Amino acid sequence: MTPHTLQSFLALAIGFGVAGLCCSTYRLITTRLPSFSQLNAGASPKTIAAVPLLIFAAPFLIMRNTLLGDRSGPGRFQFVFLATLIAGFWSLMSGQVLVMALQAFISG
Repeated sequence: MTPHTLQSFLALAIGFGVAGLCCSTYRLITTRLPSFSQLNAGASPKTIAAVPLLIFAAPFLIMRNTLLGDRSGPGRFQFVFLATLIAGFWSLMSGQVLVMALQAFISG
């Protein structure tokens, strides 16, 4: 396994871990689940404050909504596969951002 592959795998794991941590912390503080519907409140400070939370919590929310959604109908496999790819890519990118920020913090 090359160092780049290992770093990407760790970034993916960190991204999913931080997504779960964000959702659990939000639920602990507010006693309700975070949701993408928080962005429907219009232009308000509450909506703007929800954006960073949703950026990092999105992989967890995507997978939760996919796995708890409607389980019937044709094309279910393709839908779950696509949602998993999107959540995985999003987790990889947010994990990379967190790893780069941590490296910059440590070295600088």
